[in-house]
Amino acid sequence: MGALLLGLAAVLRPRPARLPKEAPLLYRADAPRLFELIDEVGTAVGTAGVHAVVVVPEANAAVTTYGLRARRMMILGLGLWEILPPQERVALLGHELGHFAHGDTRRGIVTGGALHALSTWFYMLAPTRPQGLMDRFVNAVTFLPRWTTYGLLILLDHLTLRASQRAEYLADVSAARAGSTEADVGLLDRVLVSQAVGPELRRESVAAQMQGGSAGREARDAAERGLWERLAARMAAVPEHEYERLRRVAARRGHSVDSTHPPTHLRRRCAAAGGPYTAQVTHDEDRAAAVAQELAPARAALARRVIRDYAG
Repeated sequence: MGALLLGLAAVLRPRPARLPKEAPLLYRADAPRLFELIDEVGTAVGTAGVHAVVVVPEANAAVTTYGLRARRMMILGLGLWEILPPQERVALLGHELGHFAHGDTRRGIVTGGALHALSTWFYMLAPTRPQGLMDRFVNAVTFLPRWTTYGLLILLDHLTLRASQRAEYLADVSAARAGSTEADVGLLDRVLVSQAVGPELRRESVAAQMQGGSAGREARDAAERGLWERLAARMAAVPEHEYERLRRVAARRGHSVDSTHPPTHLRRRCAAAGGPYTAQVTHDEDRAAAVAQELAPARAALARRVIRDYAG
């Protein structure tokens, strides 16, 4: 019993997040123009920049901390970054850095650690498929602790949900201040079409995997080249009437990024009614090209991963 409790303590102890090992990782020396842009956006929204940028293929972006010194990390999803015009990229950075500027209860050490610990407890206490009498005994013994943990998790989730949604609205204000109200509204429209990014990447991967042998290798190599440009071109070709349809559907169904985010149509309405703000940070084509050059190795590595792995 003592060994079991020590094992649980080791699993549930407060641990700082670590930098991911499987994703391309950029530091200031690797991408000075990108970090310069992030620093300018951070100044515009009233906070500092980040220490590291992790590049992933998904249509997503986020900020968090890592290490014992709580250094800042930004997760930059190419599936979203590549389909945005330059000024909307500023709004995206402003939104994410706005979470640092305004604070978010769920990202704090105490509340965030409690949510993580309760989730881990619930996972550890999950029932197993009974193979014998001992499995049924363990499932019976853990029944009450499991549902007690689940109840506490749901309670804490509901108690912090309103604060988390408020943080999203405040982050949208930061996005408008940094990139302009127009860019923020455009970013929220792109969020609606970004749900098609995953299927598009999967379609590219499946098409490249159709052939075998040397012809298949050539097809995969060809698909990797220009993957992100093709994705951006397809998303740019979405007509305005499709955006209007998606906005109506979002309002009817209450579309949101996840349960911690307010409905997207309400965020868009709030962003359009606020301000109006003019851009404090400009991101012209020359600057965008310089940043794209710094991201080129990560773009190539993630294009290879998408083509070779997303078909499964």
